Amino acid sequence: MTDDVAAAQAAAEEKSAFSHPPVDPDATAAYGDHPDQVIDFYAPHGTGPTGSAPLAPLVVVLHGGAWRAPYDRRHISPFAGFLARRGFAVASVEYRRGAVEAAGEQPVAGRWPDTFDDVAAALDALPALVREVLPRADVRRTVVTGHSAGGHLALWAAARHVLPADAPWRTDGPAPLRGVVALAPIADFTVADELDVCDGAARQLLGGADPFTERRPYADPALLLPTGIATTLVQGRADLDVPPAVAESYADAAAKAGEVVGLTLLKDVGHFPLIDPAADACAVVAEEIAQLAW
Repeated sequence: MTDDVAAAQAAAEEKSAFSHPPVDPDATAAYGDHPDQVIDFYAPHGTGPTGSAPLAPLVVVLHGGAWRAPYDRRHISPFAGFLARRGFAVASVEYRRGAVEAAGEQPVAGRWPDTFDDVAAALDALPALVREVLPRADVRRTVVTGHSAGGHLALWAAARHVLPADAPWRTDGPAPLRGVVALAPIADFTVADELDVCDGAARQLLGGADPFTERRPYADPALLLPTGIATTLVQGRADLDVPPAVAESYADAAAKAGEVVGLTLLKDVGHFPLIDPAADACAVVAEEIAQLAW
């Protein structure tokens, strides 16, 4: 595939993914005082693949967008609605992202430490919120998924128990998760930085050039292994935004740490079909989630 053809395919995939109208949640609840500290909840449709389960597995969705402010959870709401129609209960998490620092510039990626504060707080608050607003969800069967930057956050959320001892987000033990399905995740910050993924987003997330090395042990999933939690990566081979080398490097790091991480590589698939309900790749993602959740 030539560069021009690949770019045209990527543009068409992005257009398709963003062509769906936002899907309103069934409920929204706050997990903090900031306007971005909210979670959208989608009730499951039907009874799921078993045909009789009174409770549905809970899928926690963390959206992407390079941790930058213009991209919020609304762009992934069609994907959340798609999962709800497949019989899952869904919790779509919002979190604080990087804003524009100067006129005419693109937003920075993320806010240190606020982005991490929010993901940790949201996951900690979820069980109580789910019991209150989504009674058909079974928190004992929780799978965390996320796309791109959200894929990074999903992997990080499952690795809090292996954070450095002085990390404020560290937990005493692993999260009670059935697993993680990370979609085209920014999963290895060294490789992402070398490839300038999303215009240096990983370096920006950690505060710039100087803090990058110092903060990586607190934020880079490739350094937070093994987790002991079932993990699958789904990656398009034709992804120009987060190239397959990033996911492959994480899988290699996991193997060196003694952990087997699933890596599903989809031929002729780019970055956005993974969250596009109109794409076959999105159905593959749902099946990967179901394998862990049901």
